Amino acid sequence: MNQPVRFGRFNLLPPVVKNLLIINGLFFLGSQIITTKFGLDLFDLLGLHYWTSDGFRPHQVITHMFMHGDFGHIFFNMFSLWMFGSVLENIWGSQRFLVYYLITGIGAAVIHNITKAVDIYNLSQQLGPEAVAEIKAQGYSIIQMGKNYTDPVWRALNSALNGPTIGASGAVYGVLLGFGMLFPNTLLYLYFMIPIKAKYVVGGLIVFELLQGLHNNPEDNIAHFAHLGGALIGFLLIKYWNKNNRQSFF
Repeated sequence: MNQPVRFGRFNLLPPVVKNLLIINGLFFLGSQIITTKFGLDLFDLLGLHYWTSDGFRPHQVITHMFMHGDFGHIFFNMFSLWMFGSVLENIWGSQRFLVYYLITGIGAAVIHNITKAVDIYNLSQQLGPEAVAEIKAQGYSIIQMGKNYTDPVWRALNSALNGPTIGASGAVYGVLLGFGMLFPNTLLYLYFMIPIKAKYVVGGLIVFELLQGLHNNPEDNIAHFAHLGGALIGFLLIKYWNKNNRQSFF
């Protein structure tokens, strides 16, 4: 980043973070009300599908970032966005922070679908071509009915091909990575009691996500490689911005 860093009055709720919180909240309430009252499945419409799925639409690369499945999901994402994103927006400015947030979220979606391609290939090798063709032809409609196959391999392949991915976690992991890079020695308090430097907290989260992703549990509904993808894109973007800047933060 070539522009100087300004340390002025700290805004506890800077405009981009504030608007992201509002938009995510509106999407969450809207998805609950519309799905319950009108039977329109916004998770299917706005969640990210694999790019060969009948349910995939280009807008989902962005809209999936504003969809959350339950209160715990949105609370922890939005709390992390406010806690760490507010610092980054105060340091970088609103425009740069918004660019960073969107790029890390979109990058996480792309990396998530790339890793899905590997899972789909591996699962397909466990089934015959006729079974794979059957899942590709009928699987999306089965998911839309809220059902799935009983066979674990069929179910895992259909979920990978046609199940939607939702949540801001990819972009939030980008925010966490950004905070850890800019303020590596800042103390964070685990469980509000145990002081740990930010670089160790972020590093520990990344190692945990990597181990969970490599474990490859078919029943795990958490997109671990999307989290890692957001962190990776954030790391590369900050390195690019900082290539001619030797300033450090603490």
